[in-house]
Amino acid sequence: VLFRSTVTDQDATPASAGHEPRWLDQDQQRTWRSFLLGTTLLLDRLDEDLRREHGLSAVEYEILVRLSEAGGTLRMAQLAAALAHSRSRVTHTVKRMENAGLVVREESPEDGRGVDCRLTDSGLDMLRTAAPDHVETVRRSLVDLVDPEDLQALGRVMNAVCDQLICAHPERELRH
Repeated sequence: VLFRSTVTDQDATPASAGHEPRWLDQDQQRTWRSFLLGTTLLLDRLDEDLRREHGLSAVEYEILVRLSEAGGTLRMAQLAAALAHSRSRVTHTVKRMENAGLVVREESPEDGRGVDCRLTDSGLDMLRTAAPDHVETVRRSLVDLVDPEDLQALGRVMNAVCDQLICAHPERELRH
């Protein structure tokens, strides 16, 4: 609950002792909910299109992108941290991708203890095939829907959010 009119004084728990929460006004609440719904719908659309057109989930596509941008190989722990997923979830996803021939897992040559995930030629081919369709979905579902100025404003807003929160998770940084 973020909007004051939906909460009674009995329901409100102060954010910190002795301070009234800073409730959102109606416009802020509408914007917040539009952001939540729009983000959910957009991410669902990206995932649905990748699955339908290429048999890849959005997470699998992101793994291919991250590996490609890292020169083809990342440690499994780095990959999990970068994706903000548990190691077990990433391991499960990578195993499925390995079975499809998109990646291979191998002992890290650095210390022999870690496990690396390496992009295969088939994985790179899949990325090259899926990327044009993916970017078209991004354009159709976001970029081309708004004025360029609004898209730039969205970028500034999300950069401010990232700048504030990324210090807790620097391994997730992907802005270039």
